[in-house]
Amino acid sequence: MSNPVYYAPQGGHPPQTQITADRAVFTEAYALIPKGVMRDIVTSNLPFWQGTRAWVLARPLSGFAETFSQYIMEVQPGGGSDKPEPEEDAEGVLFVVEGELSLSLDGVRHAMAPGGYAFIPPGVEWRVRNESREAVRFHWIRKAFEYVDGLDVPEAFVTNEQAITPSEMPGTEGRWSTTRFVDPNDVRHDMHVTIVNFQPGGVIPFDETHVMEHGLYVLEGKAVYHLNQQWVEVEAGDFMWLRAFCPQACYAGGPGPFRYLLYKDVNRHAKLKLFR
Repeated sequence: MSNPVYYAPQGGHPPQTQITADRAVFTEAYALIPKGVMRDIVTSNLPFWQGTRAWVLARPLSGFAETFSQYIMEVQPGGGSDKPEPEEDAEGVLFVVEGELSLSLDGVRHAMAPGGYAFIPPGVEWRVRNESREAVRFHWIRKAFEYVDGLDVPEAFVTNEQAITPSEMPGTEGRWSTTRFVDPNDVRHDMHVTIVNFQPGGVIPFDETHVMEHGLYVLEGKAVYHLNQQWVEVEAGDFMWLRAFCPQACYAGGPGPFRYLLYKDVNRHAKLKLFR
């Protein structure tokens, strides 16, 4: 893919003259956090992270989406963490949208640029640092790994979107494709984080209704999403948070590509006991 675009929030505050009403909505089936909400006042500081703030887009909520959390991290020059993850059974994905990130995985250093993707399984020692002169911004998606007897934990890896050829959806003439960072048939993985790509006119032509929860961060472009029988207009920088079985469809009318970073939980039996 040539010249991919990745929207990254910058924070700040709107002027007192700005109209208050925006597109933010939280329903029983989905939430929309528009880019205009991601201001300084809603950021969080995290333990053992230096020179860093986070926009927390999603966290497990009982009765809503329960499997994952998603942050946008902003790390200033010299900032980072030698103790980033507090949960020992957590797996994670890092996806860089702006700047340069230095990632150490089990002592091996990786330089990550925009489009950079890292999968970090539980039990792996890792740290991150911004060694550049500009802020770096990246998504950090966290999930409690679901171990299965007889299956190994998948290995850590680092790659970049531009190293991967998107897989076209059948019968779409390339208008709808997915950039997959892991083999969908590898059942060791219990989450997929992909990039979904639409060319102008591309459409999800039916209301997908399924068990997977979703986090969708719009990287580029604009579209209209059909969520639980409501049409919602979205653009680069918006985040959609969908609980399991929320009906969802999409129409990307253009004028340019529409792309989003997508989380979903996969490859595990449904738990028959809600509380153990």
